[in-house]
Amino acid sequence: MAPTGWTVPGDVLGKLRRRWDRGEFLAQLAGGASWEPLVMGLRGPSPRDTSARLDEARAWVEQWHRVRHLRVEVRTVGGRVAGTNEIPGRVWIDSYEQLWSALGVQQDVRTFMALLAATRLRAPAIAGWMCAKPMEVLRHQGEWARLVDTALWIDAHARSDMYLRQVDVPGVDTKFIERFRTILAALLDRQLPEERVDRGRPPSDFAGRYLFRQKPSYVRYRRLPDGPGFSELTVRVAELAEMPPTERTVFVVENEITYLAFPSIEDAVVIYGEGYAAARLRPLTWLAQKNLVYWGDIDTHGFAILNTVRGLFEGTRSMLMDRATLLAHEAHWVSEPDPTSEHLELLRPEEARLYADLVEGVLGRSVRLEQERISYAAIEQATWTCR
Repeated sequence: MAPTGWTVPGDVLGKLRRRWDRGEFLAQLAGGASWEPLVMGLRGPSPRDTSARLDEARAWVEQWHRVRHLRVEVRTVGGRVAGTNEIPGRVWIDSYEQLWSALGVQQDVRTFMALLAATRLRAPAIAGWMCAKPMEVLRHQGEWARLVDTALWIDAHARSDMYLRQVDVPGVDTKFIERFRTILAALLDRQLPEERVDRGRPPSDFAGRYLFRQKPSYVRYRRLPDGPGFSELTVRVAELAEMPPTERTVFVVENEITYLAFPSIEDAVVIYGEGYAAARLRPLTWLAQKNLVYWGDIDTHGFAILNTVRGLFEGTRSMLMDRATLLAHEAHWVSEPDPTSEHLELLRPEEARLYADLVEGVLGRSVRLEQERISYAAIEQATWTCR
């Protein structure tokens, strides 16, 4: 082992390897740049070291004599007192081939250049991206042909009325697209014209970003009271947006069993909100003309969901989310596992004060009253009042 501060071959190769891993050398080659000789200086024994630590200095020099694929330039150290010695002073890499041999990456280079040449013939825009991201290409070399095939198929055949399931490329299915969506997104961002990419959506929303038909969202609701025909329906949100129910009052509740056991109220429907999924009600613009009532758990997230729904429909009222209800059911309080403390600007004054107390732990740590723990008599009274 060389004394601390003396450069050994592993130090030089390590620096070269890091630049290789960043893709610098392959990007340079792919861009058509001719090789410029690369030189790296070496820290070695001083004149005093060559006399005081002669054996160590000789061992260090011998390491460099054994180096292959690097051109080692020597320098003279010493003088009249200690005598002169020639020791390694700089290392040169004179060609791409010398560098590839030093790093042992000849096969990787051949693979990348072959993939680049083939892609240039089929997809020049993607080939341009490859030149900037060569290591990404090598990481996906086994799937590269299918990735390019997929990008080209989407460019040539995809329409806004298609689901991703309809991409028809041999060896490619929706699981493949999901697994490789990040690299596919990079290729499609280059291949597709700007108007076919919604850059406001992240690559994780692959279907949305590349204007495929989205999996529909659904809403589940019941007409109150139960009557002839269907008592409960699950319909696409987009379709319900076009065919609003005739009832005047709409209740939105978080908890499923509460939704199923909701009291029978004339001229009303109840929607199963499923917590934060209540935000999917946005397309139901007709809710703004209804007597809209939201009922969630009395906890910080319940108020956050209320704030979200009210942001969609300004006139939303809350039900059983008040201090009196909370205090009347103290025996049923539980602990909220992961409270939020975000600023909720759309709460009414009494709601905001109760929310602040929950956040600050005024009534106890992480207090929570879930919907299903409220007495049914209180629910019947509240629904009658809100109708």
